[in-house]
Amino acid sequence: MKVLLIVLCFFVSFLINAQAKVITSVNDAGDVATYELDCSVKFQSLAKGLRYNITRHEFKGPEMKNSYRLLLVMDGFYSKTLNKEMTISAVLNDGTVLEARKIIEDDGFFDGACTLKIKDPQALLKANIDKVIVKADKDVVYTISDQSKAVFKKNLENIINAK
Repeated sequence: MKVLLIVLCFFVSFLINAQAKVITSVNDAGDVATYELDCSVKFQSLAKGLRYNITRHEFKGPEMKNSYRLLLVMDGFYSKTLNKEMTISAVLNDGTVLEARKIIEDDGFFDGACTLKIKDPQALLKANIDKVIVKADKDVVYTISDQSKAVFKKNLENIINAK
């Protein structure tokens, strides 16, 4: 029983330490606040070779809604494709797919960064990202571990609740 308790405490402390600090900034006009994960030391990791940042823009005024974005950065992913665009998809365990199309640069290479719009952050908080698929000359699939899913959820929750 003691060993189980020690392992549980270690896991909880790891999750607390693994999550990123939230940075808050306000534009010069004072009408847009931005909340994002602190990536000044290191990006958060979703899978091996796949890092991320979450950003929320909060607009002043009742007619404007918050906007949420998930930046995905694929380490060392430089693919020469025959297409002029690539599709990057985050597949959730409930079947939902967050997708973005990325226009290939003039030199024919993808730079490895893509931003996905999060239309319903509460739904993303309830679901898990199971995998991220990059469709290029060959599909690259990043499978997300349970530990990374837990840290991602905590980071997303911190961005949603940031004031």
